[in-house]
Amino acid sequence: MKSNMFTSLENQELAGKSRIRQTIEFISSLISLSYSIKVFPVKWQSIRNKLEELLSSLSAIENCDSTENYSPLFSSLQAITVTLKNCHELSRHCVEFSYSGKLLMQSDLDIVSTKLENHIKGISEIYSLGLLTQSYAIIVPKPSLGASRDDINFYIRDLLSRIKIGSSEMKKQALIALNEVIQEDDTRYVKVAIEIDGFVSLLVSFLDLQEDNLQEEAAKALSVIAGFQSFRGGLISAGIIAPLIRVLECGNCLSKEYASRCLMKVTENSDNAWSISAHGGVTVLLKICTEAEDNFLVGSVCGVLKNLVGVEEIKRFMIEEGAISVFIKLVRSKDEVTQISSIDFLQTMATGDESTRQMIMKEGGVRALACVLDPKSSSSSKAREMALRGIVNLCFSSVNSVNILLSHGFLDHILYYLRHRDSSLQELALKAAFWLCGTSDEAKKLMGDAGFMAELVKFLDSKSFEVREMAAETLSSMVIVPRNQKRFVQNDQNVGLLLQMLDPEQANFVNKKLLLSILMSLTSCNCARKKIANSEYLINIEKLAEAEVSDAKKIVRKLSSNRFKNILNGIWHS
Repeated sequence: MKSNMFTSLENQELAGKSRIRQTIEFISSLISLSYSIKVFPVKWQSIRNKLEELLSSLSAIENCDSTENYSPLFSSLQAITVTLKNCHELSRHCVEFSYSGKLLMQSDLDIVSTKLENHIKGISEIYSLGLLTQSYAIIVPKPSLGASRDDINFYIRDLLSRIKIGSSEMKKQALIALNEVIQEDDTRYVKVAIEIDGFVSLLVSFLDLQEDNLQEEAAKALSVIAGFQSFRGGLISAGIIAPLIRVLECGNCLSKEYASRCLMKVTENSDNAWSISAHGGVTVLLKICTEAEDNFLVGSVCGVLKNLVGVEEIKRFMIEEGAISVFIKLVRSKDEVTQISSIDFLQTMATGDESTRQMIMKEGGVRALACVLDPKSSSSSKAREMALRGIVNLCFSSVNSVNILLSHGFLDHILYYLRHRDSSLQELALKAAFWLCGTSDEAKKLMGDAGFMAELVKFLDSKSFEVREMAAETLSSMVIVPRNQKRFVQNDQNVGLLLQMLDPEQANFVNKKLLLSILMSLTSCNCARKKIANSEYLINIEKLAEAEVSDAKKIVRKLSSNRFKNILNGIWHS
């Protein structure tokens, strides 16, 4: 008795499989036929899209097992077959131009299109009733490398059907498969997917699901799509902003990460900033940074906020919500990405905004940046580079801010990186010395006392043109101060090196005009003049003077005048 019952069920299932296969083949032939139709192209394109979606749905069901009742599916297949026959009849009339009137044919095509849409919904409802259970072969083979657009389109539509009508596990596997192909070949697969009606909206709807895996995979796919500027408008139209913000509030860690990346990309267009603000996104983003429980999130969240501060009203709201103190605290974090992102955000906030710059300084921003720069800190080279850039941008616009900076050991830090030639910070430290030197005479004196000139001289023979120029310019600025002139000539080799580099017969790459400027300043110092006059390389200046180099002629005249005065003094006192 039981044996007969199982045999009956097996026969019923085989009959179901056969009927599905026949329907799939019928749909495939209709799709092929539709490409040969030359009239009503828009309506036939819409019908073809629905046929392809129905084909994918039935293909997904064909890979399912069932030990339960197939009757709802049989009824559905019968109705689908009737519609397909009607569609085939209409396609034949359109190919042969044998229809009685355009308006009547358009009406008939609209009716078929609506029926196909209802069939797609009906298949989805059957699956949602749980009457079908998935088999192991739930995903069709991925197209090979270099596959045609048609193959990619069929594969994506198949995934779409599984995402729409499948069980939770089937949906998850389909989303995973989608993410695999768009990661491997994002341009081709994303372009095909974005053109399928309803695909983006379906992914966006998954952001509000409570199942973490589905939400995570959907957010991941959307973050890839958001990487294409031309597709971001479609994401906004699909209403992606609000669900992404809800993910940031309630999603798991990975979902939040993908959501923040997606927001960062769509807010590159400042027009979308207000949409974030309108949905309470600014508060949510600031809360993540305030709590900072997930350091890996801070980087991308900072990226979103950085895109938003370009809107003045939103920036003021952030400041009112305490954003400055929050990010100064994050600058002290031990996480590299958090440090770098926070410093970058503060710089962006302060750009062209003196009041914000003052607030950052007042709340301890300079001290926090100086601590990152400290060679004794555990900060990475990248974080130190960003801190040094931040210091230059925040502090070098006023004497008061420079004084605050100097009180936090900035000179010692810069000098340390200048002395360590293997440091990635060395060139940036040189730039900082150059900028600092231009702030005030007091800064020049402090730099001279600290020993900067000895290090700058070493850069004059650097292979880098920019480094040589910057070192020479900084020295030229420093030796304007009388105290630094005396310090410079205390090392006998300094003057000789400068004069040696002026040899017109040697291929020296140092800017001779800058070297002459340094020597011109040094001639104001009696000790320096004597060393220049007594140097074996004085002839190099004399050669330049003979070649009508104006600065060289001035130096020679100044030295000659000094010699004449010394002779007169000698005669007067004899």
